[in-house]
Amino acid sequence: MTILRRSGSRSLVGGNARWIVALVIALISIVTYCSSTAYNPITGEDQHVSLTVDQEIALGLQSAPEMAAQFGGLHPDQGAQALVDQVGGQLVNATAAKDTEYQFEFNALADDQTINAFALPGGPIFITAALMSRLETEGQLAGVLAHEIGHVVARHSAEHIAKAQLTQGLTGAAVIAAADPDNPNSAQRTAAIAAVVGQMINMKYGRDDEIESDRLGVRFMAEAGYDPRSMIRVMEVLAEASEGGRQPEFFSTHPNPERRIEQIQAAIQEEFPDGVPEGLIQ
Repeated sequence: MTILRRSGSRSLVGGNARWIVALVIALISIVTYCSSTAYNPITGEDQHVSLTVDQEIALGLQSAPEMAAQFGGLHPDQGAQALVDQVGGQLVNATAAKDTEYQFEFNALADDQTINAFALPGGPIFITAALMSRLETEGQLAGVLAHEIGHVVARHSAEHIAKAQLTQGLTGAAVIAAADPDNPNSAQRTAAIAAVVGQMINMKYGRDDEIESDRLGVRFMAEAGYDPRSMIRVMEVLAEASEGGRQPEFFSTHPNPERRIEQIQAAIQEEFPDGVPEGLIQ
């Protein structure tokens, strides 16, 4: 009986210690996340970010060659690259993006099978040959690039890294708190549940990011002389591309086009309550 009581005491003490450690880890993660705040003059919001602008730029420059290689390298058609440079440069130079420290670089990729466009932290922006071949006008290309510029200036990558660090810290705390030394499988089950919760949180923020980038894209397009309604046609083109059965890779990083059309229309109405001006490039 004495042995059993001692064992129970050790288990109780161990359990309390695990909870204390878990609580400390959780508090540190939350305090670190909440204290890492920066004001974004383009979005007008305070953001939780864990990287400086210089760190974002360095990360993007370091990652760009590898990302290009994953999509077959750069587009062999110099004309395609020149068009991307011209439209991207016009969008940056005519908008608040030019006043940032970000080093924008627009890249046409050789991949003619994967329909996608994406931005890296700090400024590198990519669009595949497959997506470019689906676009019908210069304005539609501007819509894609303006959206990706929005991701960069809104610092969405830096926000996601900060959120991932928070999620990682809270997940670790949950695993420690719920670990049962008499059941080796308990930590694995708890980690799996916590990871799913973390993914759900990050997915929600991802959808919010896309809406914000669409709104910024509408603004940037108009400021650069492009008709923002061309972005609606981009969504329709992407929806048409999915009718063959194979979903474009674009859908893995962006919400369903049908859902975004309403948001883009609302952004256009907000930007131009009296109607879109005449003469913009479509």
